[in-house]
Amino acid sequence: MGGFFSFLIVLIFGGSIAASSVKIINQSDEALVETLGKYNGKKLTPGLNFLIPFLDKVVFRQTIRERVLDIPPQQCITRDNVSITVDAVVYWRIVDMEKAYYKVENLQSAMVNLVLTQIRAEMGQLELDQTFTARSEINEILLRELDISTEPWGVKVTRVELRDIVPSKAVQESMELQMAAERKKRAAVLTSEGEREAAVNSAKGRAESSVLDAEARQKAALLDAEAQQKTIVLRAEALRQEQLLQAKGTAEAMQVIAKTLAIDPGTREALQFIIAQHYMEMGLKIGSSDSSKVMFMDPRSIPATLESMRAIVGEGQS
Repeated sequence: MGGFFSFLIVLIFGGSIAASSVKIINQSDEALVETLGKYNGKKLTPGLNFLIPFLDKVVFRQTIRERVLDIPPQQCITRDNVSITVDAVVYWRIVDMEKAYYKVENLQSAMVNLVLTQIRAEMGQLELDQTFTARSEINEILLRELDISTEPWGVKVTRVELRDIVPSKAVQESMELQMAAERKKRAAVLTSEGEREAAVNSAKGRAESSVLDAEARQKAALLDAEAQQKTIVLRAEALRQEQLLQAKGTAEAMQVIAKTLAIDPGTREALQFIIAQHYMEMGLKIGSSDSSKVMFMDPRSIPATLESMRAIVGEGQS
């Protein structure tokens, strides 16, 4: 019976020793092993690994994947003495497991304090307005500085992002008042610019309308003048043609009269009577026209006038 218990104890003890000598490391993880309290560069890689019982000990096991470090909100003072609250997030990973364990006692706590210190330093160099507009530049500066500072710890900082920049309540109220005033100013400026543009456009419209009206009047006057000129020319041409026709008719009539007198000299008295009759009709027409004139004629001069006409007719006959 005692032998059975002894065998059982040996079996349990041996099993525990065998179990402690076998280590399984997951993918993307690494582990550091010390032999009798000294690190000799032994590192466990993903998969099945064996240790020497009572001699080897896993002292540090950590992932080499990228990790996220949340930086808690903290109070900062800007260059223009404004209190703000800033928090951030840092993306990092371990690239050297030995440095991450042996160069710093608490890696994550050291990184948090380093990031907080760096954020305070950068915010103290900027004014309040710059903290909102230069966020990308601040992220790049923090990334560069933290990457340099954490290199001795075997850490690679891949990205730094400022999440929230919150001013104090008093500053927020003053900023809201400033923004309200700025909006009113912009609204007033836009309104005045709109009114100015409307006035300019109206003035341009009136000027263009006046120019167009003047051009239209000028064209109308030119067309009217051309029409009057054409009318005058046409009237003169018509009068000239009428006078030519009358002259031609008169010449033809004179030729007819001359021929008639040459054939029958007895028609002279009839011609004298016709001339006198036409002379009297001309007087009646002059008296009945709108622009009538008073024409005084001595009755005693009528025979002399008729004699003159008869002499003209006689000359025409000769």
